[in-house]
Amino acid sequence: MKKFLISIIVMATCISTIVQSQQLPYPIVGTGQTKYYNNTTDIPAPTSGSAFYGQDAMYPGNIPSYKDNGDGTITDNITRLMWQKTPDFNNDGIINSFDKKTFDNAVSAADTFRLAGYADWRLPTIKELYSLFIANGTDPSGPTSIETIPFIDTLYFPFGYGDEANGERQIDAQYATSTIYIGKVFETMTAMFGVNFADGRIKGYGLSGPNGQQMKYYVKYVRGPKNYGINDFVDNKNGTITDRATDLMWTKADSDSGMNWQSALAWVQEKNASSYLGYNDWRLPNVKELQSILDYTKSPTTSNSAAIDTFFYCKKITVEGGKSNYPFYWSSTTHASASGEGAAAMYVCFGQAFGFMEFPPNSGIKNLTDVHGAGAQRSDPKAGNPADFPTGRGPQGDVIRIFNYVRLVRNLNPTGINDSPTPQSDLNLEQNYPNPFRDITTIKYNVTNPGTVSIMLFDALGNKITNLVNQYQDAGEYSVQMDAEVLNLNNGAYFYRLNAGNISETKSMIINK
Repeated sequence: MKKFLISIIVMATCISTIVQSQQLPYPIVGTGQTKYYNNTTDIPAPTSGSAFYGQDAMYPGNIPSYKDNGDGTITDNITRLMWQKTPDFNNDGIINSFDKKTFDNAVSAADTFRLAGYADWRLPTIKELYSLFIANGTDPSGPTSIETIPFIDTLYFPFGYGDEANGERQIDAQYATSTIYIGKVFETMTAMFGVNFADGRIKGYGLSGPNGQQMKYYVKYVRGPKNYGINDFVDNKNGTITDRATDLMWTKADSDSGMNWQSALAWVQEKNASSYLGYNDWRLPNVKELQSILDYTKSPTTSNSAAIDTFFYCKKITVEGGKSNYPFYWSSTTHASASGEGAAAMYVCFGQAFGFMEFPPNSGIKNLTDVHGAGAQRSDPKAGNPADFPTGRGPQGDVIRIFNYVRLVRNLNPTGINDSPTPQSDLNLEQNYPNPFRDITTIKYNVTNPGTVSIMLFDALGNKITNLVNQYQDAGEYSVQMDAEVLNLNNGAYFYRLNAGNISETKSMIINK
């Protein structure tokens, strides 16, 4: 299963994705999430107006696509960044704790690092490194019942979990970046924002440990465009903010109150029904889109603001212990566990990422402190009662925020197969079911006006395979079955497009034999 899930991500690239990435300085790479979830497990694709409609898998965006250059480097076809393929600095074919570097060594070693004839390698920023994040991973923290899958494409980037033989935890696969937290974690500690591709999170990691020893992290150097991750915001003076670097439009204000994940998805549908701010194609952002608007030069303790540009309004709130903070915001992305559950969703901390830490050690006294930094990406239960976690959860006592805020996003200029779903009033094409499927799947669609109707099937590169439907049809509801064996289709991602009059809708499907 692990190899299949990752191969989907590798195969699935499309013409509109490539065109968009060539035009934008900061194209957001999609999360690669293909499953749909409720509050606990995966489900068939929800329909418009139903519970859990509008989540990550409905909006594939710029589907991850890489090229192995055969010289120890990998080029990201979306971002145009070139990456060091492996963090195996010992060249022994094993990725373990001996390959890790302190932050200072990681920065200085970039100056003399040579690979594939290039001398301009650098330690990536947090936004550059997070572009490699894939949300089809499974978090090994806690009980595991299925094979764990890293949150990075291991067909292109060899990966190693923590070196348990040398005293590390399985989840100790944190990768270093050049982005230093402008505030402090644990009251006084300088931290670097890093990506953990084992458990699927961004956290502020201390440069030194409690005993003063220098902490070590995996390193993956990058080269290429230096403007990736830099926003270009414009205030449209109508309650919306456009980021010309990513081609996304955001709401200036947030939801003004917290809600659970299911309610957040429903709230988006309510806003679309009322054509909020003049648009009816708002959505809950995926976690990488949401992370893209973080401003890592700001924090509550240094700028007296959330970690976001001043173009945006971010409500100040009172949290545990009567402390002031800024909200966490839900994404549409589920955080799946290695137990097979999808009971948590990913969110981004625009305020301090608090936790209950025991201090002094072994005193039994829990103190609320910023443990992961404003700018962290964590995950919490989609539903439940935060009071069930009075001292948080995990080794740093992470506070549990089940009622998080919402900031809406929409594609500024949706084109090609990455179009946002059509509003419910014009919805004609349903998600095929089952999906993923082995042999046969069914596509249902609705014809609102008599005329010629076509449903075309495309491969992941945008090449047309066949017409599933091509005929005159009266108004009504229809369905067509597709047999992957008859069409001689291999495993991977495909797209099907409905054309009926002036309606054109596209959805993706996945074959898993």
